[in-house]
Amino acid sequence: MKRIAGTTLALLTLACFVLAQGTLSINGAGATFPYPIYSKWFDEYHKKFSTIQINYQSQGSGAGIKQVTEGTVDFGATDGPMNDEQLKAYQDKHGSGILHFPTVLGAVVPTYNISNVTSSLKFTPEALAGIYLGKITKWNDPAIAGANQGVNLPASDIVVVHRADGSGTTYCWTDYLSKVSDEWRTKISKGTSVNWPAGQLGGKGNEGVTGTVKNTPNSIGYVELIYAESNKIPYGSVKNSAGEFVKASLGAVSAAAAGAANEMPDDFRVSITNAPGKTSYPISSFTWLLIPEKFSDAAKRDAIKGFLKWAMGDGQSYAEALSYSKLPKEVVAKELKAINKIQ
Repeated sequence: MKRIAGTTLALLTLACFVLAQGTLSINGAGATFPYPIYSKWFDEYHKKFSTIQINYQSQGSGAGIKQVTEGTVDFGATDGPMNDEQLKAYQDKHGSGILHFPTVLGAVVPTYNISNVTSSLKFTPEALAGIYLGKITKWNDPAIAGANQGVNLPASDIVVVHRADGSGTTYCWTDYLSKVSDEWRTKISKGTSVNWPAGQLGGKGNEGVTGTVKNTPNSIGYVELIYAESNKIPYGSVKNSAGEFVKASLGAVSAAAAGAANEMPDDFRVSITNAPGKTSYPISSFTWLLIPEKFSDAAKRDAIKGFLKWAMGDGQSYAEALSYSKLPKEVVAKELKAINKIQ
């Protein structure tokens, strides 16, 4: 009996080990901007392939770049492409490169909470830069009021909210401000983190900025479109490079990406803020997965390559319901070829 019991226990232990080995766990971290669709994608992909579990921590683009460089996650995610210095740091540490794969397109919107103002405001580039430079401090400033005739804007102080963590949403926002304001470009520049000249409050993640704006009277912040829409907080239209006020929408983001589709560089690091075109929303961006060029684990490598192919194909069908724009077909075709670089 003891021998049978011992054999049974050994078989059960082996069975548990085989089951555990049968589930492949892949870990990633980074941008909060695409978290709603990544969460949906990873859930749907697990339903399709139950032995593959992709886990993702929404911590901000800065954290995604840091963790994938340190090798504590299998992949990263960012809304601002890694710069040359960061790419070199990765190369020096791992002896191989890292690849950028655009996944969807989104918009960063100026969202606000102004007492007794429910209409959708219009923002000029000069107004947004002035607010974040600390030069426009009242809601009824002519730079804001002039574009919003008929709106009773209060004389209240503007409470400026920004991201407190390293953020690709911040990269997109400051990349835009650098293009429309010489003063911003020379004094502040663009980045996932910057030295804010104005801004009393900081929020962690798009979630944190959304919550702070929602709970702070007379505040303004910048968040990814889905966060403004899902939390039912107002967001404004922005004057684009053609002089048109455009509110963020799937079509307006796609219009901004149209020009980049045929001129996409081989490394996919491209900016589409302040894009030309009457219908283009000016604060639009791709968001990227950061995938190591070389994997020591062949199973993880093959699983990630399989997921990327699915995300570029069937996965795109989930984008629009979550307020993201699909990738242009020209970009998808180029990415499917680039997947072969993963070894």
